Amino acid sequence: MVLKTELCRFSGAKIYPGRGIRFVRSDSQVFLFANSKNKRYFHNRLKPAKIAWTAMYRKQHKKDIAQETVKKRHRSTKKPYSRSIVGATLEVIQKRRSEKPEVRDAAREAALREIKERIKKTKDEKKAKNSEVMARSTKNQSKGNFPKGGGANKGPKAAGGAKGKR
Repeated sequence: MVLKTELCRFSGAKIYPGRGIRFVRSDSQVFLFANSKNKRYFHNRLKPAKIAWTAMYRKQHKKDIAQETVKKRHRSTKKPYSRSIVGATLEVIQKRRSEKPEVRDAAREAALREIKERIKKTKDEKKAKNSEVMARSTKNQSKGNFPKGGGANKGPKAAGGAKGKR
């Protein structure tokens, strides 16, 4: 059979059923004391942290640590394991890990060089295309640069001829 014990609000001592003094404050908060001494000290507004035999004092001054050893929880660390990633199998990853840094640097340099060459090639193609377009446009301009209206430009038309002669 399990007995429901409660703790004294002042001393921190266990209070078994049928023991202790219950005090209900005007704001309906309930306090339970182990004996009249604890009740008297509480009502005299003494601080339990300053009285040597209370649980709060012992806790604050690090007494009875051996008795209250609480097991520290330790989180189990996840052990790293290898698995393949999308786009790279496990063998490829292992091979890359095991290769020397010099080889890795050389491969990186080669890849960068190849990318730069590709960019340069596209720029050259664009330049050639632009020069071709420019050549065509200058060719078209040299043929004849006359407006479609026919003769020489007469200037702007006079608007509303009779406005000034009223």
